[in-house]
Amino acid sequence: MIPSDHFTRFYNEVFKFLESQGEDALEAYWLAISKNQERHILDLIETQGLEGMHAYWTHIKIEENCDMDLDLDADRLELRMNVCPSLSKVMDNDAEPMGRYCDHCAGWIGPIMDKTGYHMVYDVIDRQKPQCVLRIYRDPERARAAEKDAKLLMGWPDHKVG
Repeated sequence: MIPSDHFTRFYNEVFKFLESQGEDALEAYWLAISKNQERHILDLIETQGLEGMHAYWTHIKIEENCDMDLDLDADRLELRMNVCPSLSKVMDNDAEPMGRYCDHCAGWIGPIMDKTGYHMVYDVIDRQKPQCVLRIYRDPERARAAEKDAKLLMGWPDHKVG
């Protein structure tokens, strides 16, 4: 098994290579990751909705030792990543971080939200800082209203922004 420090660096280099091949190659990779991640979260979302998402990210918080806050109410889940361990590890090495490293999270989560009928607002805030805010809504109008407050709104394959 590859240690997580090496995994994030490997991931970063794969993203750089795919980006050099064109946007289609990068998006195809993110969609492949998304399809793989369905095995871990799709059933939770389909059977438990926002509560299932909360359970999934609570597990990730512990497993990946994330400094993040989760807030769940009846119509929204908010994940506030205070210090992203993945981007932090990529930034803390001698290789240049891929400029769009944060896009991979939206790239795998977004298609799953689209598939399940939820509406995601993903604010990366600043690509140079390991923090972000992810909000997922049942109501598309609440999501569109929340997009207006985002500092750096992320899109994903088949859901472009800006």
